[in-house]
Amino acid sequence: MAGPPQPLLERLKDYGQEDAFALWDELSPSEREILVKDIESLDLPRLDRILRCSLRSQGLPTPAIEPVSEANVSTIEERTMEERERWWKMGLKAISEGKLAVLLLSGGQGTRLGSSDPKGCFNIGLPSGKSLFQLQAERILCVQKLAAQSVADGAGGFVPIHWYIMTSPFTDEATRKFFESHKYFGLEADQVTFFQQGTLPCVSKDGRLIMETPFSVAKAPDGNGGVYSALKSSKLLEEMAMRGVRYVDCYGVDNALVRVADPTFLGYFIDKGITAAAKVVRKAYPQEKVGVFVQRGKGGPLSVVEYSELDQSMACAINQGTGRLRFCWSNVCLHMFTLDFLNQVANGLEKDSIYHLAEKKIPSIHGHTTGLKLEQFIFDAFAYSPSTALFEAVREEEFAPVKNANGSSYDTPDSARLLVLRLHTRWVVAAGGFLTHSVPLYATGVEISPLLSYAGENLEAICRARTFHAPCEITY
Repeated sequence: MAGPPQPLLERLKDYGQEDAFALWDELSPSEREILVKDIESLDLPRLDRILRCSLRSQGLPTPAIEPVSEANVSTIEERTMEERERWWKMGLKAISEGKLAVLLLSGGQGTRLGSSDPKGCFNIGLPSGKSLFQLQAERILCVQKLAAQSVADGAGGFVPIHWYIMTSPFTDEATRKFFESHKYFGLEADQVTFFQQGTLPCVSKDGRLIMETPFSVAKAPDGNGGVYSALKSSKLLEEMAMRGVRYVDCYGVDNALVRVADPTFLGYFIDKGITAAAKVVRKAYPQEKVGVFVQRGKGGPLSVVEYSELDQSMACAINQGTGRLRFCWSNVCLHMFTLDFLNQVANGLEKDSIYHLAEKKIPSIHGHTTGLKLEQFIFDAFAYSPSTALFEAVREEEFAPVKNANGSSYDTPDSARLLVLRLHTRWVVAAGGFLTHSVPLYATGVEISPLLSYAGENLEAICRARTFHAPCEITY
């Protein structure tokens, strides 16, 4: 009986992975063919480099963490109305010139929401029944319109915002079909680009490949930080440059209030002349399950520490001067980068090859076995930035996470829906409108179509002296 292809077996032996062929004699000819193709698709030198670098980095001392200096944060209290208006106009001007692209991280399924569909397909129960994808698409449409209107002489014409959507092997086909079936939610099909994040083999604690079946290696997505290598390998960074893009707004899919392509944030970013920025909200309470920005050592780069990794005494520490938490700036996955910086990060992360080693139960030929998934995170980029700033956002206006199924204690579709309805209710009242409701107001409200207003602007003509019966959607 013929054994596995000798050159391939020798290559596996070079990296101590020959066990991948351990069950060769028990496989059918078609299964052997599948296994050979699977092994041939692996970049074994890269995997070996990642494992060595990542395991070595685990043994190195981590620099002590410090609270982020106030000088690195633009807080809500310190911003003037004049500054906000100036940044809004600067951002709209850059958008009208085609300098901004939007990058969506959408590789996850809604498993915790009780759905196998991509998270962006999820309907959180708003009166309109719109999915997260549709809400975000319509915000892009609204900003495009505002940017076109902001060009004083109209000479610039209309410039669409290009939307890059990172999927995973588990969400790619369903995401594309969802967009096609909804006619791209009013966007032009050619202004939306889908691309897939990579996968990496799952390994045992001693670095051996885990076999999911006798003829296939267990693999997992490489984390949302895989976006950097995926953009590079798919030549999309070069495509962005050819389009004239200079800035990239990057965010996660599971935020019902995300301000996609926020002109104010973009204007602030341009004004500061920095390479990387993140929107943050103040941590609500010490045990809130959010990562926080910290400074690595005195004057070191900003980075994010996950809530599970932050010592409880640090999580509860109070700044005696302000009475607030010392580590208070929550990472909510709302980032802005220059295109030049994204190129630098993609090269740096690949060169350094340091991944987070997540211990998980991996499906294998021996049942679920404990192993390691290799992941990078979107915030790993900040370690490469010579100039990072944090921009405080109002939690109730920009952060409505959708992570857990209804019935959970936090971050559910119900809690996100209420945050949207309450915000939009405040917009209506501020514009001179009135509400009636048949259920308690704290449990209801109105929804304003993103096509009407991006952040509460331009509603007076629609709302003044009008009464709306909640819950409802206002579309005109």
